[in-house]
Amino acid sequence: MSGDGPTGEGARAAEPGALRGDGGATTTERGSDAAEELEEAAGAAAEDAEEVGRFGRPGRPLARSPFVVGLTFGLGLFLAYSVYSAVRNALSILVLIFIAMFLAIGLNPAVVRLQRLGLRRGAAVALVGLGAVLLVCGGIFALVPPLISQGNELISNLPDYIEDLKRNQTLRDLNEQYDVIDRLRTAATPGNITKAIGGVWGGAQFIFGALFNLLTIFVLTIYFMGAFDRMKAGAYRLVPASRRERVTLIGDEILAKVGAYMAGALSIAIIAGTSTFVFLAIAGVAYPYALAVVVAVTDLIPQVGATLGAVVVSVVGFATSIPVGIACVIFFVLYQQVENFLIYPKVMRRAVKVSDLAAIIAALLGISLLGVVGALIAIPAVAAIQLIVREVVFPRQERH
Repeated sequence: MSGDGPTGEGARAAEPGALRGDGGATTTERGSDAAEELEEAAGAAAEDAEEVGRFGRPGRPLARSPFVVGLTFGLGLFLAYSVYSAVRNALSILVLIFIAMFLAIGLNPAVVRLQRLGLRRGAAVALVGLGAVLLVCGGIFALVPPLISQGNELISNLPDYIEDLKRNQTLRDLNEQYDVIDRLRTAATPGNITKAIGGVWGGAQFIFGALFNLLTIFVLTIYFMGAFDRMKAGAYRLVPASRRERVTLIGDEILAKVGAYMAGALSIAIIAGTSTFVFLAIAGVAYPYALAVVVAVTDLIPQVGATLGAVVVSVVGFATSIPVGIACVIFFVLYQQVENFLIYPKVMRRAVKVSDLAAIIAALLGISLLGVVGALIAIPAVAAIQLIVREVVFPRQERH
């Protein structure tokens, strides 16, 4: 028993040390935990400081009560209607902006090529803009004088044309019964026709409106070409950083292909107009320059434009003489073969290839939405959609 005493006392004496050891270990662990908590708090504070920014920390989301949901739905409807009204009221200006953007995309390859030759971007943009102005002015001066002179001649001679209708026996019988030709001759005077088309004031409004639209498109196109790189970089910054590289590559490819198509289409139209002018000058058809401009402009319309231009020139050729009309038909048949199998493949080798069915559908939809302008930009728009579907939609579908 005497041996057990010291052992018990030693055990009792060792208990405080053990407790102290446990307490020391507990204190060390608590100190480590406190340091980790401080580090986490510091990291959270740093993250909060980064999220706060200049305008303070965002508040908590609003509670999803029925009142808040209804209010949000009503504000959404009001905002949607406001956007619709704004777009409807500014539709004409938005169309001009859209046209200017497409022209800037189409002319940007020419600007880039001039930059590679050593010109600064401002000088390259100015040179390309000057060339575009000269082309437009040349087309206007080629078309307007013949249209005015021929239109005045038609208005002046219209009563005589109506009088010549009496030579037809059927029309003469109808005139004796219903007095149709006499009424037409009375109504078809220069004064009445001028009133019917809006008079002098209406014609002046049309001319000034067209000039304003052309000037607006020209100014916007120059600005878009000058700020093309900055606008493109700003648009890419709207994309999340994780997808920005891929979107940039696809976007640059779309812009390059669309620009190549528009530049190629313009080159083909100039070739068609020049060839037509040379042929008409040799054949002795009246107004060869104006008809060449008509062929060049209609050739920009996909699929059906070249045929429309050929029909117009052939009709004028047949009005000149039967042999000249036959020569016009033969010329356009041969030229279409050369353009389709020689000129078009070489000029459009860098552009996006679009199937004939897609081109026709796009042209019809473009005409129904934006008229001739819609037909001109239909193929580039389809080319861009086709590239997005091939590079984005199809790979995503294959992964699922």
